[in-house]
Amino acid sequence: MTLRFLRAAALAGLLAAPALAEETQGFAAPMKDSGTASPFLYAKSGAKAERAKSADEAGAKVIGGEVAAEGAWPWQVALLVGGAPVGVDSQFCGGSMVMDRWVLTAAHCVHFPQEDGSFADISPQEVAVLVGTNTLTPGSGDLIPVEAIFRHPSYTGNQFDFDIALIKLSRAPQVPYQTVEVPDAEYGDLLNQQGVSTIVTGWGLTEGATPSPELRQAQIQVLDRELCNTAMLEARAEDAAGGFGYAVQTLGISEPDAYAIWDELMARAPKPVSENMICSGTFEGGKTSCNGDSGGPLVVPVEGGGYIQAGIVSWGLSASTGRGCEETALFSAYTNISKFVPWLNQVIEANP
Repeated sequence: MTLRFLRAAALAGLLAAPALAEETQGFAAPMKDSGTASPFLYAKSGAKAERAKSADEAGAKVIGGEVAAEGAWPWQVALLVGGAPVGVDSQFCGGSMVMDRWVLTAAHCVHFPQEDGSFADISPQEVAVLVGTNTLTPGSGDLIPVEAIFRHPSYTGNQFDFDIALIKLSRAPQVPYQTVEVPDAEYGDLLNQQGVSTIVTGWGLTEGATPSPELRQAQIQVLDRELCNTAMLEARAEDAAGGFGYAVQTLGISEPDAYAIWDELMARAPKPVSENMICSGTFEGGKTSCNGDSGGPLVVPVEGGGYIQAGIVSWGLSASTGRGCEETALFSAYTNISKFVPWLNQVIEANP
């Protein structure tokens, strides 16, 4: 059995959001889940619950969103700390049902740094998956043990690329749910175009840092990758300029040489949003994914009323305070699923 996906030939049309006037602003440095290198350890330690007590420090999630209707997004699941009661404090990531026993999520949700500085995958026993509910309350949905976890082999933990993983459940859910389709490479290229309407869903801390057990949603749109990269590189250059200027003065480098060195540095700087990512947000800012949403789906509405999952919540922009998310951020980055369909099918076929 292979993963269910849509081909480009099946595309009847996309419901694109209206074009918005362009504007730019500075960005903070990117951080996975904008608050911790490991969402799992953050929830397990109790720090998430403690931080939520301080509204001005707790960050936000699905910024600018609204509560989802009961029964909406029936493929959405929550990743919880294994053995912990169902609730906002034990939830650390999201995911989506792509087959009856398979959940799609982000690699950084299941692979994180250890005390010795190395990176390792989480053990299946440390995670449980809540299916079939939009509310993180005891007794809701079906809490299912995890049988196995598969991280993309190219994801190393110290970078943002290849941020995709599969979780195999110990059994199929015993509550109503649906699976969501993912695009093949050709269809994915059509989805990853500026102006395509997208919807991100997830749990976590809402604006003002009030914990909410209710699933939330926000409608945003795909932004041009180069626009996102230019904005981020300009912000990084601004941060780096002070130190570079000091080095130039201290070392006595001439102005022409300094300009040449700077141009070479900028030419060699890697682009933050790679070909494996989707940039989605709004030109006016204030709508994006953030803490607690990692691993969750970014879906695209298609003609006929259905949805296809184009992306996985991967990383966002940290607040200038270093705590939580930048609530005025123009965009977040999402793993482009269409780039990984062969790997997804390979894993599923090899682990029946």
